[in-house]
Amino acid sequence: MIGRVWHGWTARANGDAYEALLRSTIFPGILAKRIAGFRRIELLRRDVDEPGQGPETEFVTIMWFDSLDAIKAFAGKDWDVAVVPEAARAVLKRFDARSQHYEVCETREAE
Repeated sequence: MIGRVWHGWTARANGDAYEALLRSTIFPGILAKRIAGFRRIELLRRDVDEPGQGPETEFVTIMWFDSLDAIKAFAGKDWDVAVVPEAARAVLKRFDARSQHYEVCETREAE
């Protein structure tokens, strides 16, 4: 299993609008592609106030894939480039140009 991690930031005032866009349009669009080996997407959110950036809302998406081939089916030949639709770019203040990929080495569940 491979986790594809990406970060994006909005102005604090745009946080709710960006989350709504993800929930209503972007995530359903990804799921509708029915990419073989794509398992799920998770959304994390927090308000931050980083020096030089001012008040922002940070979003992290983690997409879970079975293999690098599945990631390539989603993202294309240059598979580490971030996939950021124009509608999202219009709301985001800044974002990672490239996603990071991590191999899952172990998972343990609480008993």
